[in-house]
Amino acid sequence: MPPPRILSIAGSDSSGGAGIQADVKTITMLGGYAMTAITAITAQNTLGVTAVEALSPDMVGAQIDACTGDIGIDAVKIGMLGSPAIAAVVADRLEALSVPIVFDPVMIATSGATLANADTIAGFERLMRLATVTTPNVAELATLGGHEGMAARGVAYLAKGGDAEGERIEDALCLPGQPPHVMAGTRIHTRHTHGTGCTLSSAIATYLGKGLPLPEAVDRARLFVRSALRAAPGFGAGSGPLGHADARG
Repeated sequence: MPPPRILSIAGSDSSGGAGIQADVKTITMLGGYAMTAITAITAQNTLGVTAVEALSPDMVGAQIDACTGDIGIDAVKIGMLGSPAIAAVVADRLEALSVPIVFDPVMIATSGATLANADTIAGFERLMRLATVTTPNVAELATLGGHEGMAARGVAYLAKGGDAEGERIEDALCLPGQPPHVMAGTRIHTRHTHGTGCTLSSAIATYLGKGLPLPEAVDRARLFVRSALRAAPGFGAGSGPLGHADARG
């Protein structure tokens, strides 16, 4: 069987810990074929983001078209978008596809830098409706209206609990009309958490591209992230990258 073809639509992280770079590493380690549509270029490292430059919406659309028009796509991961116009172009392109879509509604970097303004966040609505699952963290879920707001939209979402307090981490997969499927684990104490959300969402997309049902894809992706946290190489003086190469899929 050929590897599943996974398209990551996201921003570039110059230090390699998050964004497109984390996605490519994750997809490759899990046996997928990684393709990219870069939405923005960032200058960042483990200490923070120092510059962001969004690409033109036309260029983002052209990258997506280049992948769909030749190699083909089995699943999509969406991360940092960069502008409302890019969000609209991405939604236009994805409406024509019939593949699993994982939307990580990136708003704030691990370092605290803002990666999406209010207009871009408003553009998330179409993407959440298109997505197979949306993966907000604690702060992003609050910005999107909490569990009540997501339930009112009638969309599937994974409420990530890694940013909450406590030793027990709970992630809740919420599907319309069903009780939440809660997956729990003991907190892994480490400062090397740069790119956890990117890694999780691209792992889910890869498993969905392999044909796994959503609950199993999420569960396996969580285990991959936990393994990558334990395997972190210890780089950088701040929030360091995960150890993708030594994680167990």
